[in-house]
Amino acid sequence: MDIIGIIMSAGKASVNVALYTLIPIMVVMLIIMKYLEVRGILDRIVRLMTPILKPFGITGMGIFALIQLNFVSFAAPLAALAIMERRGASDRQLAATLAMLFAMGQGNVFYPLIPFGLHWGAALAISVAGGLAASAVTWYGFGRKLSPATLHREESGPDDKASTGLIAIINGAGSDAIRLSLGSVPMLILSLTVVGILQESGAIELLTRLIAPVMHFFNLSDIYILPALTKCLAGGTAYFGVVSDLLHRGVMTAQQVNASAGLMIQTLDLPGIGIYLGLASRFVRLFRFVLPGALLGILLRSVLHGGMF
Repeated sequence: MDIIGIIMSAGKASVNVALYTLIPIMVVMLIIMKYLEVRGILDRIVRLMTPILKPFGITGMGIFALIQLNFVSFAAPLAALAIMERRGASDRQLAATLAMLFAMGQGNVFYPLIPFGLHWGAALAISVAGGLAASAVTWYGFGRKLSPATLHREESGPDDKASTGLIAIINGAGSDAIRLSLGSVPMLILSLTVVGILQESGAIELLTRLIAPVMHFFNLSDIYILPALTKCLAGGTAYFGVVSDLLHRGVMTAQQVNASAGLMIQTLDLPGIGIYLGLASRFVRLFRFVLPGALLGILLRSVLHGGMF
């Protein structure tokens, strides 16, 4: 096994993701979010949305993350999370928001699958329901012992915000976006290296053979095995590549895509975990409280999709 080759390949793929996916999305989203923040619009929206989202354990800022994930891509909510972290959101709030994001579907997989027969409206509604369920169960259950106190962070005063020009906002948000995007590269390299080692060692092929009898026992098609393993180990983009190929060849049907969307289309995969946890050290510490809630949210989505399709 060529370990060095695997690491080099993982490094190249991780840098490509950071340069051509994370940085462009993060730059645009952070500039928009920063502009809204400086003009005071963000604070007004947060105050408006907090009473609505409070029963689910998330603040008004969480609505931005929810919209960005479902309508843009898995990387878009990083901007909202970065602002929450900078503003000193409590551990309990961050855990609930992360659980919500890990449990929901992602726009960069939803939209490309619509031409192949994905029922986007139902998928979106179920995605939001699963995300809010995950945040609520984390807030009231798994993360109830976490501190709900907001951390004290330095904020610029009103005069500073009012005097901030558009160029300064673009430059400041752009540099933050690049820093945050590149900060996710180490964990992404590690996760993709693990995937490469598993593939080269034949572990994935062995796992596929071991899982097949279990799938047959529950009367499930083994066509789901390859997309599921690809999703868990390589992320949503790789999942779409595999599924679109299966659909083109007529091996997989649109009904099967819809029935499995709740389980397959979410951000709780190795690359997604690496990118989100690479944003701040606090997220790594909170992940053990986030994971059970996210899994329950995904389970709810899987049941709803399976029952509907």
